[in-house]
Amino acid sequence: MVDAATVKSLARECGFELVGITTAEPPAEAGYYSEWLARGYAGEMGYLYGKRAEMRGDVHSLLPSAQSVIALGMLYNTPAPYSTQWTDEELGWISRYAWGEDYHEVMRARMRELVERLQALDRFEYKVCVDTSPVLERAYAQRAGLGWIGHNTCLINQKIGSWVFLGEVLVSLDLEPDGPAPFRCGTCRRCIDACPTEAIVPTGRPEGPAYALDSRLCISYWTIELRGAVPEEHREQAGRHVFGCDICQDVCPWNRRAPSGGDAAFAPRMAAPPLERLAALTEAEFEEMFRSSPVRRAGYSGFLRSVAVAMGNSGNPRFREALEKLAAGGDKLVREHACWALERIEKVVVT
Repeated sequence: MVDAATVKSLARECGFELVGITTAEPPAEAGYYSEWLARGYAGEMGYLYGKRAEMRGDVHSLLPSAQSVIALGMLYNTPAPYSTQWTDEELGWISRYAWGEDYHEVMRARMRELVERLQALDRFEYKVCVDTSPVLERAYAQRAGLGWIGHNTCLINQKIGSWVFLGEVLVSLDLEPDGPAPFRCGTCRRCIDACPTEAIVPTGRPEGPAYALDSRLCISYWTIELRGAVPEEHREQAGRHVFGCDICQDVCPWNRRAPSGGDAAFAPRMAAPPLERLAALTEAEFEEMFRSSPVRRAGYSGFLRSVAVAMGNSGNPRFREALEKLAAGGDKLVREHACWALERIEKVVVT
C-alpha cells in the first residue's frame, strides 16, 4: 500500500528536493487565471487560451480518477553569478533555467521512475505533468506546501528559494494532503522595483494575489515566446538578454542563501556566451549547439532577433560587421532588429 510518507521518501530518492501532496480539487487560482487571460496578460501565447485554458481549472480533465496531486520540485541553482552581477558587454545572457539540459526531459524521466517505484507497491491510475501540461502547477505546489507564490509570480521556498523546476503526478490514490505554505513576501518590493520593464503589475484585487505578470512587458516573453518583433519602444530595456530573464529572481532576498543543486544535468554549459559567436551561427549550428536545451524554443529566427537587440544595447562598435551581415540576410525579422541595433550603436558612438 502507498501512503504519503512512502511517496515523499521515494520522491527524494528519485532526486526531488521538494515534494508535497494536495487534493485534486480545483484551486482558487483558476478564477485568477481566467481574469489574467481576460486582461490580455498572456500576450500572443495562444496555447494558454481556449480549451487548454478550461482544462487548467481542473486536473480531472487530464485524469478523471484523480484524487491526489503529488507536487514535486527540483533545484537547478548553480554557483555561477547572477545576471545583475554580469557586466561584460560582449556577452549575452541566457536564463539560468536553460544553462543545462532540457528540464522537461530530466523531470519527466525522474517522475516516471517515481511512478514505477510506487506502482511496484500498489496499482493506480496516474498522469505525469511537466509545465507543458495544462495544470496550474504553482497553485497546486503552493497548496501542497512546496512554497508560496511570490510577488514576482514565481514559487518561492523558504529554504531553497525560487530556482526550482516544478512537476506534478496526478494519481487515483487517496493520500493524506499537506497544508499550504504561508505567504512570506510581506511588503518587499525588490522584484517589482528591479524589473526594467515594469512587467509585475498590481492586480487591484481585495483578496488573492496582489501582483501579476503582464507577459507583454516581460523580457522572457519577448526572447522566448514572441514570434514577431520586439516592441521598438521596449528594445532598449531588454539589455543583453538573448533568452529569458532572471532579474526578478536575482534580486529576491530568499535567493541570497539558495543552495546550489548537485544535478549534473543542470550544470552550466552556456550562461553568458559571446554575442559575436551567436550572431554567426547558421541554423544547423544553432540546432546542434542547443539540441538538448530549452533555448531551441525561441527558434533560430527569434534567437538571432534577440542577439541583434543585445548587440545594439551593448553599444559596442565592434559588433558592426556582425550586425551588417544579419541586416543583409534574408530573414525579415532578423533584418529589422539588426538595422535597429546598427542605428543604436551609431547613436552611442556619436554621443
